[in-house]
Amino acid sequence: MLSLFQRKRTPPAAGATPTPAAEAPKGLTRPQSSASLLATPRRQRLLEHIWQRTSLSRGQFAKLYLAPLERYAELVQQFPASESHHHAYPGGMLDHGLEIVAYALKLRQAHLLPVGTPPEDQAAQAEVWTAAGAYAALLHDIGKIAVDLHVELVDGTTWHPWHGPLQRPYRFRYREDREYRLHGAATGLLYHRLLDREILDWLSGYPGPWASLLYVLAGQYEHAGVLGELVVQADRASVAQELGGDPTRALAAPKTALQRKLLDGLRYLLKQELKLNQPEASDGWLTRDALWLVSKTVSDKLRAHLLSLGVEGIPANNTAIFNVLQEHGMLQPTPDGKAIWRATIASDKGWSHTLTLLRLAPALVWDAAERPEPFMGTVTVDAELDAQTTPSLDSAPSSEADGPASADARVVPAGAPPMAKVEAHAADMMDDLLSMFGSTIPPDTEPRESVQPVQPLIDSERMPPESERGCEAARPSTNEPTHIPPGPSAEHFLAWLQNRIQMRKLIINDARALVHTVAGTAYLVSPGVFQRYAQEHPQVATLAKQEQLPDWRWMQKRFERLQVHRKQPSGLNIWTCDVSGPRKTKRVHGYLLDDPGRVFSEVPPDNPYLSLSAQDEQNVKP
Repeated sequence: MLSLFQRKRTPPAAGATPTPAAEAPKGLTRPQSSASLLATPRRQRLLEHIWQRTSLSRGQFAKLYLAPLERYAELVQQFPASESHHHAYPGGMLDHGLEIVAYALKLRQAHLLPVGTPPEDQAAQAEVWTAAGAYAALLHDIGKIAVDLHVELVDGTTWHPWHGPLQRPYRFRYREDREYRLHGAATGLLYHRLLDREILDWLSGYPGPWASLLYVLAGQYEHAGVLGELVVQADRASVAQELGGDPTRALAAPKTALQRKLLDGLRYLLKQELKLNQPEASDGWLTRDALWLVSKTVSDKLRAHLLSLGVEGIPANNTAIFNVLQEHGMLQPTPDGKAIWRATIASDKGWSHTLTLLRLAPALVWDAAERPEPFMGTVTVDAELDAQTTPSLDSAPSSEADGPASADARVVPAGAPPMAKVEAHAADMMDDLLSMFGSTIPPDTEPRESVQPVQPLIDSERMPPESERGCEAARPSTNEPTHIPPGPSAEHFLAWLQNRIQMRKLIINDARALVHTVAGTAYLVSPGVFQRYAQEHPQVATLAKQEQLPDWRWMQKRFERLQVHRKQPSGLNIWTCDVSGPRKTKRVHGYLLDDPGRVFSEVPPDNPYLSLSAQDEQNVKP
């Protein structure tokens, strides 16, 4: 799909070099090259984050993303993003452009596009949707330099952006008669200045993302679907960050996004995996007026399926899933407003059993023409269910659950747990990513000595030089999944981990990643990585229950017995890392592998925002 971007870029025409600084008269601004404009440490970090959220080699990234960003920099130069609102300073438009692209790509990771299509179609179109989202974000404000600004060159002539990048010293002012919303309509004047013919040819070959991108460029966000949502949210996050607000709140995905994921996943399971209308034990039963699904079985399989696709943000608690489904009208509630029904299933073969069930409208899943034949038995609702005294399968945190209960266990959903409020306001992109790192719980089996907190490090001082950050090191070179042996077991866990990293279902060195590169090897965040494995493999809970252990703890103990991790001189298994930003520090706990090749096909550079605690760093040295 990306082969057409292997061609060499056309070198700039002779004489296109901007005027040297010495030739810029007083009161005018000298135009700069894209390399100079993008050379600041903060903009370099933003470019690095943009690259890390793609799945491309450095060469492909340069053609598909970096080239449009460089053209954008040359076009917007030192223009502000607004006169007196956000990013109202020289170079503010360039900063805003880079920020919104980074935020949009962050949000993009939470969406499977196009919505409602088979996973193989989503995988085939993944990169074009990602690129379309980045272009939509980058171009959404570009029309401002065409209609909001009056730009005058050193000789007194007026410059317009369709003339091409500035080559001579300039001054600018905001037009007093500018129309506030006109810049959205002016985008069409300039997008070809950033996206070359090859990129446009490539995009136009995919009707879905192409149409969504065109709607965004025309300012018709209401018709742009998910792409329009991404741009709006990313714009809000960038503006909130600049104005001292809370960008993480602006980045929060709309509830409808989680609704779509759950519904799409449920449709897939019903068509591909779940067994309906079996004469005896079954995953669900379709009657003429309702679809009845075994509550815990379906919830566990739905979570495992979405996690296997790399979808983040799926609740680890069945009660939370029930609440989301019910909140969006996907579940039909009981007479007292609960999500869980208790009913007796009786088949025409004489089999009968009482179960806890979810009730859905069949029209949510099937069109009338493809709807299966109804169940030949009966579903009789138990009207005497006392919901107030019914125990909940999900009353304990997911990390301490005792495994799956029997099929007829009673479930009563509690109120949806409130989302934790973000207390600190971020003023820097690195702080925003740090605040999204997600809390982790250190294992309670090994006591830790107190460690003095270290001072936060400046990110630019920790970022390795460009020569040490090749794409092939940071991204596994193969797209072929590693064969996973039968499991669950420690060997299965490691094979699963390698597979998920190679297939980019587990992102590494990201704010919420469960795997990082620290001290030249793989660092597994605990217990998060074991919880993730257990969520994707519900059968672990059955094995863990036999030993009276939480599912993740069962997997963690098997991993430790494999002896593939480094131990501290004291014999402790766990290493503490400080997650550092410009103004705050967090701590995570995890395992250092003895050989990073166990999970990485090629070892990425160390995560610049993670460092071993002062005490542990002394222990890791030979």
